[in-house]
Amino acid sequence: MPDNNTQTQHVSSYTSLGTARKEKVQLPESTFDGTVNMPVMHKAVTAFLANQRQGNASTKIRKYVTGGNQKPWKQKGTGRARQGSTRAPHWVGGGTVFGPTPRAYDQYVPRQVRALAKKSALNARANEGAIYVIDAFNFESPKTSAIVNLIGKLDVAEKKVLVLTDGVKPNVFLSGRNLPNVHVMPYTDSSTYHILWSDVVLVEAGALGTTLEPIAEAAAAPKREKPAVQAKPAKATKTAARKPAAKKSAAKKAPAKKAAAKKSAAKKTTAKKSAAKKSTKRKEK
Repeated sequence: MPDNNTQTQHVSSYTSLGTARKEKVQLPESTFDGTVNMPVMHKAVTAFLANQRQGNASTKIRKYVTGGNQKPWKQKGTGRARQGSTRAPHWVGGGTVFGPTPRAYDQYVPRQVRALAKKSALNARANEGAIYVIDAFNFESPKTSAIVNLIGKLDVAEKKVLVLTDGVKPNVFLSGRNLPNVHVMPYTDSSTYHILWSDVVLVEAGALGTTLEPIAEAAAAPKREKPAVQAKPAKATKTAARKPAAKKSAAKKAPAKKAAAKKSAAKKTTAKKSAAKKSTKRKEK
């Protein structure tokens, strides 16, 4: 049964930086009249989800599968069961019986029913106290940190947040696009599914037909610049320690090279002496 509560509702208002404002905003009675129609919302959500389906699943029956034009073996005399085609449904690689084919899953919901469902969803969130009014989203550039700071100050960082702007605002959309639990869209483009998907709805004041005068507030403190990184002394000490070690290794290698040179020179002299002796012996003979 529809729940009708005609009491006017007032919600808290905040700035785009998350600062609470003193005044409360009265929600328009034409939309927020307390009507919550569950069957209509169910119909709108199921139709929305069905319209997202592409319906591309496709299978082939036996006449569309390539091959199987002749009998795999003769009718009688083999001892096996008779078969007429290798593309019969009970064969591996055969056709599919009653398989899916491309189709449309579109469901049409009348415009007035869609409007009633969206109205019911907004009233349901208003009854839960999950609607917050933001005075204006005037982002000069896309900044994810701006949306993160806003939902953090509102204590809704762990919830699914739907941000409804007054018209198309690319900077706000790009600021919340990288957050999985935040969805940004114009107020007029929102549907029953999006409102019921969210736990908290942030609505810009202009989208509700109300105007809030901007208040002076301090912008977020800029990040402190990190001091210039000085040269690490550890590396210098390591290089300094490596140098004497290299000198020591060079000093150790030097006498070894000298000894090797002496040995090679001695071998050469002995070889020369032996060669001279052999030549003298040959001459004597």
